[in-house]
Amino acid sequence: DVQLQASGGGLVQPGSSLRLSCAATEFFLNTNVIGWFRQAPGKEREGVLCINWRAAKSYYLDSVRGRFFISIDNAKNTVDLQMNSLKPEDTAIYYCAMREARCSDRVSAFHFWGQGTQVTVSS
Repeated sequence: DVQLQASGGGLVQPGSSLRLSCAATEFFLNTNVIGWFRQAPGKEREGVLCINWRAAKSYYLDSVRGRFFISIDNAKNTVDLQMNSLKPEDTAIYYCAMREARCSDRVSAFHFWGQGTQVTVSS
């Protein structure tokens, strides 16, 4: 069974930082990619960032460029999403997902999903 576990969410004030982690052992066993998605209340799930097994990154939201960064932690077997200068509009449930070979911002392209972690940015 492929299992992904997202963690690290919470309630923070605007301007704060959070680091989300996606535990995905299978990512490190093959030529896979991990995508971070988010879904705000009443909105569709959208792709945020993606990284492949060679650490090539893809950004899908202009609003997070320069604030969000994705990285691989080989020691912990996680793919992390560092979120800085958080804004209220970043409030959403954040999901990590995995597929083979190629990054994509399409929800339907990913086969395996974690359970999501809530990020709330509010003063």
